[in-house]
Amino acid sequence: MKKNIQKIIKSALTEAKKSNGWPDFELNEIIVDYPKSEQFGDYTSNIAMILAKKIGKNPMETANYLKEIICRPELVSGSRDVTNGAQSIEMLKQVQHDMTGIFEKIEVAQPGYLNFYLSKKYLQDIVEKINTEKEKFGNSEVGKNIKINNEFISANPTGPLHLGNGRGGFYGDSLSRVLRKAGFEVTNEYYVNDAGGQVEKLGHSVLKDEEASYTGEYIDELNKKYAKLKDVREIGKIAAREVLENIIKKTTKEKMQISFDEWTSEQKLSDEGYDKRAISLLKEKGLTYESEGALWLKTTDFGDDKDRVLIKKDGKNAYIAGDCGYMLNKIERGYSRLIMGLGADHHGYVSRLKAVALALGFNEDFRIIISQLVRLIKDGKEARMSKRAGNVINLDDLIDEIGHDVTIFFFLMYSPDTHMNFDLGLAKERSSKNPVFYVQYAHARIASILAKSQITNNLQQTTEKTKNLNFDRSKSLVVSCGLLTHEKELSLKVMRFTNFRNMQ
Repeated sequence: MKKNIQKIIKSALTEAKKSNGWPDFELNEIIVDYPKSEQFGDYTSNIAMILAKKIGKNPMETANYLKEIICRPELVSGSRDVTNGAQSIEMLKQVQHDMTGIFEKIEVAQPGYLNFYLSKKYLQDIVEKINTEKEKFGNSEVGKNIKINNEFISANPTGPLHLGNGRGGFYGDSLSRVLRKAGFEVTNEYYVNDAGGQVEKLGHSVLKDEEASYTGEYIDELNKKYAKLKDVREIGKIAAREVLENIIKKTTKEKMQISFDEWTSEQKLSDEGYDKRAISLLKEKGLTYESEGALWLKTTDFGDDKDRVLIKKDGKNAYIAGDCGYMLNKIERGYSRLIMGLGADHHGYVSRLKAVALALGFNEDFRIIISQLVRLIKDGKEARMSKRAGNVINLDDLIDEIGHDVTIFFFLMYSPDTHMNFDLGLAKERSSKNPVFYVQYAHARIASILAKSQITNNLQQTTEKTKNLNFDRSKSLVVSCGLLTHEKELSLKVMRFTNFRNMQ
């Protein structure tokens, strides 16, 4: 719809230049957006205010003139007997003909907005379209043949997922669903940090020695199974693998209902030589140098605040070396776009990761989404949590207590770049205070109305009685969408599914 409105405005501008003597001008984009209030229509454009500066006219005068051109009766009707045979007129006529019946009216509002109001008939037709297409309604091909890698959660395999992981996880998965709806080929990916110092810390925790970092029931269970092995590094690797398989994967699939297409192991990438290959490539490009006994990457050449150590004095890889190997792996898999979700404590990683991508030759779209902190509010007070102290309220526990739908609804109510207070009491409230209650109550009311109307039973009976007859059963019961006339019945926000922005 936005594109259609942009077309009709563009055609009107072309006609205005010719018929009203407007000077020639260039526009980078004709902006069509949703108004802040429904009283100003379904769509709005500020084109007149932008134009006013270019043509030296009052914005309201400009808006009214554009409205006059767009709403000419002989053009809206699609009439072909217009004496002016200019191409702009013919284009405008065709666009208007295609739009006939879609708009109830077009109005001008201060200080120069063009507001478009959709007709009831059009909205009624949309209801029928939604009912027919069901979950396919709003599908788009804007992302056709474009591969996107969306990496999110990627928590260390050292314990159960916490609320912060849940926030980033639900947002990341929802983003993938929207992108797939728009036709993009999306890979959900989880990066398993199973090669760093955190694995050794987990080993010490399982042994419960003086260097232990984590506590909790899962540590007690791991201690019973593996403490006798004694080798800290080996215990850490085994324990990390078990945490990943029996805790993290179980939570994401069963509790969060998220499916990952790829589980990429940091250790496996290292074993396959990706970090070494990436470092060699960076050396070949002249993007490294030696200083103070270490090998450095020139990340400042790509916008980072300082250069980063790739290989430390002792010859061991710095953490960023693994990032380089992982980035090379993603590049070689042929993705056109990269998305990475990180926690609030990784804000400092943004510039260095983008620098790594550019250094390795990935000049496409790379977006990093930071999920800010989540504070759990219980009985009006913040519940202090520490993974190492073992008093974390795990994501599993939260979902078990309030349910999957309530959990995801609460997390998605807030933009990930804002701090969030997760009020456990409010989430459990069964009243109008709880925003989820409205959605669940509406669903329950609809189900109740359908049950009382016996529509479901009638459909079943019709199917049973007529299953051997040769006619279109989909037309056996017809519900008239023309009965939907109230503005609230026709406030169809789901229509916005069709207005995906082009990410290219």
